[in-house]
Amino acid sequence: MWEWKNIYRGLMMGASDVVPGVSGGTIAVVLGIYDRLIEAINGFFSKEWKRHLRFLLPLGLGVVTSILLLANVIEWLFEHYPAQTKFFFLGLIIGVLPFLSHKADVKHNFRTKHYILMLIGALVVSSLAFFQPEESEAMNNLSTGMYALLFLSGMIASSAMILPGISGSFILLIIGVYTTVIEGISNLQLDVIAVVGAGIAIGIIVMSKIVKFFLDHYTSGTYAVIIGLVLGSVVVIYPGLSGDTLMLLISVLAFIGGLFAAWGLGRVEYK
Repeated sequence: MWEWKNIYRGLMMGASDVVPGVSGGTIAVVLGIYDRLIEAINGFFSKEWKRHLRFLLPLGLGVVTSILLLANVIEWLFEHYPAQTKFFFLGLIIGVLPFLSHKADVKHNFRTKHYILMLIGALVVSSLAFFQPEESEAMNNLSTGMYALLFLSGMIASSAMILPGISGSFILLIIGVYTTVIEGISNLQLDVIAVVGAGIAIGIIVMSKIVKFFLDHYTSGTYAVIIGLVLGSVVVIYPGLSGDTLMLLISVLAFIGGLFAAWGLGRVEYK
């Protein structure tokens, strides 16, 4: 049976991937499908590819639809209400931590080494907060070298994208191609979409194999790192408090909205 419920999951993942600082992998954790996503990507190249396709196709449709339709909306929100948008995602991420801890059975499975791995994961991601990439202008009249850069950027960004806490969009900002990619999507520049898309596909396949290996062989340790990555993303996303009372109130409401969204998703997804 086709898992059409994954369309709305894909919509959420796609929307988050457009926002620098928010990871699609984190949203997959929020939705309770991270393990299944990794399994499906790897299983797509096995004899059971049809079963995994029933999971991946609706999810992919949601992601692509969200990126194409919501790129302008997310850009607008990020331009006019960046703090409030980030506070919503903060609430979403913090709200899912109890469910994630329950799934990992932290109380019974975690030892000292797991908490050290969690700390390392948190430090790795939170260190990204010290990067302040400058927004670059969109590239015009792309050369062969620029296409190669876009392909490599897509590959690197998607490798990061599949890891909770590490934002693919933020990686694109650091590399300096974020504006080119977003404008390419918004304006339906097929050459940019095709080149970046090919890089993203290869990056996701490679990284998913690495993650699956660790999930299969070092389950508790991998969960410890994942929880640490999610915790570290809080530091990266946190925009600071506004001095404007109205904007501060909206930020608080957005944060609470994110918490309630996480609670609702947790009730549905983590049964």
